[in-house]
Amino acid sequence: MAEQKKQVDLTKVNQLRPSNFGLSLKVKVVSSKLIGQSGRAQGRVAECLVGDETGIVVFTARNDQVDIMREGTTVLLTNARVDLFKGSMRLALDRYGRVEVTTDADFSVQTDNNLSLIEFERIFVMV
Repeated sequence: MAEQKKQVDLTKVNQLRPSNFGLSLKVKVVSSKLIGQSGRAQGRVAECLVGDETGIVVFTARNDQVDIMREGTTVLLTNARVDLFKGSMRLALDRYGRVEVTTDADFSVQTDNNLSLIEFERIFVMV
């Protein structure tokens, strides 16, 4: 009997909110730009614009992930989280996160809804 892969609930880009974690997304890489290649502790870092039919967001790729995140590639991101960097949302992977190349997306990326351009402000409430 063949082993069946568990169906993963995919999150759409327009559903992302600050502090979300444990997400799975199927996205297409719109662009990828190497922004740093520092010492051994940090490694290579690239900012990638990724998206689906609902919008786009910046994804921070590190080390081996940088090689996978090529323009036009469709990837499955698992165990992703949303971080705030200078008030804007960025998608990154948790420690156990993975980037896998997957079958080409059957959608066109909605590039005029960039969630990373929305500014958020943290407000701490004392109770």
